[in-house]
Amino acid sequence: MSLRVLVAKVGLDGHDRGVKVVARILRDAGMEVIYTGLRQTPEMVAATAVDEDVDVVGLSMLSGAHLTLAPQVVKLLEAQNAGIPVVVGGIVPDRDVPALLEAGVAGVLHPGASSDQVEDAVRLAAASN
Repeated sequence: MSLRVLVAKVGLDGHDRGVKVVARILRDAGMEVIYTGLRQTPEMVAATAVDEDVDVVGLSMLSGAHLTLAPQVVKLLEAQNAGIPVVVGGIVPDRDVPALLEAGVAGVLHPGASSDQVEDAVRLAAASN
């Protein structure tokens, strides 16, 4: 059984090249990928994740709003007892990683992460659930 992964751009960030590369990496690794498109709200991402019965949510964050938006997605999923881990990728300063992990984010990927690192982070998040 292959993993189902939702990848999303949350907030006003309009840069989607990276998330499309990640979607291809995951698809090439045999995962089923659902991409929600740009400018999603945390509520939209959580609802889609539950509706699509995904195993992992991947958030692409380049806008600097990762400390606000990613924890909101985590809380919304927890409120629904969805049991869906969230992995964040993008421009996340090292100093912010502990706060994201404390907020329940399962993993953080930085720019330049290899295909193997992306795949491993998603598989590890899915296995931790």
